[in-house]
Amino acid sequence: MSAAEAGGVFHRARGRTLDAFPAEKENEWKGPFYFILGADPQFGLMKAWSTGDCDNGGDEWEQEIRLTEQAVQAINRLNPKPKFFVLCGDLVHAMPGKPWRTEQTEDLKRVLRTVDRAIPLVLVSGNHDIGNAPSAETVEEFCQTWGDDYFSFWVGGVLFLVLNSQFYQNPSKCPSLKQAQDQWLDEQLSIARQRHCQHAIVFQHIPLFLESIDEDDDDYFNLSKPARKKLAEKFIHAGVKVVFSGHYHRNAGGTYQNLDMVVSSAIGCQLGRDPHGLRVVVVTAEKIVHRYYSLDELSEKGIEDDLMDLIKKK
Repeated sequence: MSAAEAGGVFHRARGRTLDAFPAEKENEWKGPFYFILGADPQFGLMKAWSTGDCDNGGDEWEQEIRLTEQAVQAINRLNPKPKFFVLCGDLVHAMPGKPWRTEQTEDLKRVLRTVDRAIPLVLVSGNHDIGNAPSAETVEEFCQTWGDDYFSFWVGGVLFLVLNSQFYQNPSKCPSLKQAQDQWLDEQLSIARQRHCQHAIVFQHIPLFLESIDEDDDDYFNLSKPARKKLAEKFIHAGVKVVFSGHYHRNAGGTYQNLDMVVSSAIGCQLGRDPHGLRVVVVTAEKIVHRYYSLDELSEKGIEDDLMDLIKKK
């Protein structure tokens, strides 16, 4: 299935926006809504992690297929339907150029094609999708396969920004691409300030921080102190309320001034004690409320009444 053929299924971001949500129809507040956030299906990691060979392992991913199928089935059953389903990066485990990458990608596409057509997919690039030190070639591969690596879109008066966080981790092979995203981001944040949007929300794969803006650099699971503080200050100045990310394979997060950093655990391999799961995010006029559900909980019970009441409130 070619990228062009799949475009209508995945609502690929093109031209730095998402055509599933025409801005002229979505730039005004219309009342509460919700979306579903998942992270790190990462087909292949569970086998690689179990064998202790995360660089070269990962030749099986049946468990991840089953878990992602369960996630999709749970989402499809929700009523009312979520506005969209966002995956915060590390779609597959095999890095660019590594064995099994094509097979993992095709299997994930097959599962994602079963998402209800009325629920657009928002796909975020992770380090395994474009490489720890991305290049122009690996970024282009991602864009051809899944859509733009950074873009914005409006839903009901809320501005959503999707970032390529690897540019803030290691842009050594593609400094001009990092510079282009920086310029674009400044323009988008200026729009957020000028338009007085109801909320501004950011999606990226690597968290700014795991618990505190002043925590030590991890070199893998969070951004460096200079990078995180620079981004956080930009976000706060523009009125961004929340940054959602994955990457950590555990639930975590914290608050810096009035900016919430929400780190959501994985659909796939867990590195802590959290269950495989998804996060339900409800957006009201006044606030953004979110809750992490195990796949079993969401499959069997759906969204709890207190969140449903917020969604239905006018």
